[in-house]
Formats: sequence, C-alpha cells, structure tokens
Amino acid sequence: MEMAIDTPSPSPSASSAAAGRQTRAAESVRLEHQLLRVPLEALKSTVRTNHRLAEKEIAAVLSSASAAAAAPGGGGGGSGDAAAVDHLTSLVSRLHGLKRKMEEGARAEELQVQRCRARLNRLASASSGDDAEWEELRLKRILVDYMLRMSYYDTAAKLAETSGIQDLVDVDVFLDAKRVIDSLQNKEIAPALAWCAENRSRLKKSKSKLEFFLRLQEFVELVKAKNFMHAIAYARKYLSPWGATHMKELQRVTATLVFRSSTNCAPYKVLFEQNQWDSLVDQFKQEFCKLYGMTLEPLLNIYMQAGLTALKTPFCFDGNCPKEDPLSLPGFRKLAEPLPFSKQHHSKLVCYITKELMDTENPPLVFPNGYVYSTKALDEMAKKNGGKVTCPRTGDVCNYTDLVKAYIS
Repeated sequence: MEMAIDTPSPSPSASSAAAGRQTRAAESVRLEHQLLRVPLEALKSTVRTNHRLAEKEIAAVLSSASAAAAAPGGGGGGSGDAAAVDHLTSLVSRLHGLKRKMEEGARAEELQVQRCRARLNRLASASSGDDAEWEELRLKRILVDYMLRMSYYDTAAKLAETSGIQDLVDVDVFLDAKRVIDSLQNKEIAPALAWCAENRSRLKKSKSKLEFFLRLQEFVELVKAKNFMHAIAYARKYLSPWGATHMKELQRVTATLVFRSSTNCAPYKVLFEQNQWDSLVDQFKQEFCKLYGMTLEPLLNIYMQAGLTALKTPFCFDGNCPKEDPLSLPGFRKLAEPLPFSKQHHSKLVCYITKELMDTENPPLVFPNGYVYSTKALDEMAKKNGGKVTCPRTGDVCNYTDLVKAYIS
C-alpha cells in the first residue's frame, strides 16, 4: 500500500511577504549602494597601501643585504667583522619591522573583509528576516550616516555601538576624512595633499582638480606671508606641470605677486579671503564622497525629500494647511522648497474627521455651509446624536437628512 505525503506549500501571504522583502533589499541597494561600495573601496585602498609598503621595504632590505654581502671582511675579528655584524643586526631589525607592518596590514584587510561579509549577510537576510527589525536597523544606519556627515562623530559612534551595527556603518572612513577637514579648517594643506597622493590614480581617473586647487592655495599663502622667492620656486616646481590644462587659473593666481593681499582689486582680493578655505573643504567632501561611491546628500535628506515630494501641493503653502500635514512645519517646508509639486492626475478627497479617503465606497456628504465630510464619519455622528450632525470646523448643527451627497468625477 502506497501512501502519498503532501509537503506543505508556502501560503500566498508568506510568498508575497518574502517577495516584498527581496524587492525592498533591491531598492535599498539601488539607493544605498554605498552600503557595499564603501567597505570595498576601503579594502582596495588598504591592499594598495600594504602592497606599496611591502615593495618599498623589501627593496630596501634586499639593497641592504646586497651591500652587506659586497662589503669586504676585515678577518681576524677586526673592525670589518664588527661592521658586518652591525650591518646584519640592522638588517634583522628592519626585517622584524617589516613583519610587524605586514601583520598590521593583514589585520586591517581582515577588518574590511569582515565588514563586506557582514553587509552581504545583511542583504541576504532580507528575504527571511523580520520586517520591523530590518526597518529599524535601516533607520539607525541612515541616522548614523547623517550624524557623520554633520560632524557629530561621537554621537554617531555611540549609536552604532549601542545598536550593534559597527560593521554596517562607516565611522572609521569618516574619521579619516575628518582629519583632512580639520586640517583645512586650520589652514594646513599637508594632510590634504597626502590624501591626494594616496589616492592619486583614482582621483586622476575621475579628473579631479582638488590637488591643483590645494597647490594654488599654498602658493597664495606664501604670497600672503610675503615669501615671494619661495612662492616663485614653489610655482615652478608644483604649478608649472598644470599649465597645459589650467593656464587661465595659473595666470590669475601668479598675478598675486603683483596684487598683494592688501589689494582692493576684486578678482585678486577674493583669493586671499577665508571663503577660499571653505571652498576647499566643500570640494574635498565632494571628492571624498565620489571616491567611495557615496551620495553627496545625506541619505536621510534623500528619503525625506522623496516623501515630501509625494506630499507637496500648492495647498500645503496656504494658510489653511492642516496641522497633520508634515509641510505645516517650518523645517519640512524649508527642505521641500527646491522640490517639485506632487503630480496628482486625479483629485483625492480625504475626510477631515477620519482622515480616510472619500470614494465611491465612502462618498462625501456636503453640509449646508459647504463643508464636506465622509459618509462613514457622519453616519456614526448621527447615530450617537439622534440624527443630528455637527460641522467640526464651524459648529453648525443640522439634521442628517439635510446633507447632500457629492459625486466624484
């Protein structure tokens, strides 16, 4: 006798929920591709740095070993033997240093790999995880991203730590950027130039002008300090290679040797002002975001603007904007100013009382004073008040039978 065993198939609701989670994960990657891109770029940068360091140190060690082998021996315990021992001791010490640096580099690479793995696992869990938990962690990631961009580094790190999402956010990457930003705000060029040198190949690929503008600012500071001969030597060494592509900017800046910092000539006076440093900070932030594949705007702003675009209508900016509308608040209005109005091809009537949509299933009823409310709300009011209904806006009272049904076309 054969027995047929039916395996339970997933319910339609479970299938639709899983499909919804997968769609949500795909949308998250489409808008938040920096979730995967940033640790990958950080890993590539760490690998490149370790490779350059290893090549440099190994070449130095081989050169030192060759020199030790070629050195003539003194023999008989003379000074030549002592020099050879010192040379070998120095070589062993350098090898130990190389080993230590390679181990530190390996640990840094492993940390980046761990973050990449954690984020891939996070996306893989989208199809089976809890919806509320997914959205809560996503919101916390977005808040950490916003805090980091607004320079609230300690608060961002604390939120990431208490939420257990250190591997899903990029606190260390932003702290590296903070060191460069702080130096520029203190009118120091060297850390920014070092960052450009470290990422020269990628900046060149994106046709970045950041290093050029940093060099220009350093030249201007030399002129401002009246160190003219040093400024001329600096221009010959660092600015002349840019002449083929940026001659106009070079001519303008080198003219500061004649138009000093005390000049009243507007085109040159502006080169000595504080906002030149502010411009360098902004440009560095843009290049930093492009390098790591980040959005220029914080993710929180992008999500909020997307929601406000769907809500923004001319009515929101009238004096009668309801308090329930987010655009009744000044902060949201300012954020929505550059956004287009919502494209609504069909009018939508929402009941003032229940906040529910008025349609053919819940048609609108018109008071004698002209105000409109949903049938559902006024039916309940009439049942509680013996057939009487009250307009919540004006206080007018009338019989339910006096209401007129409105039709939506």
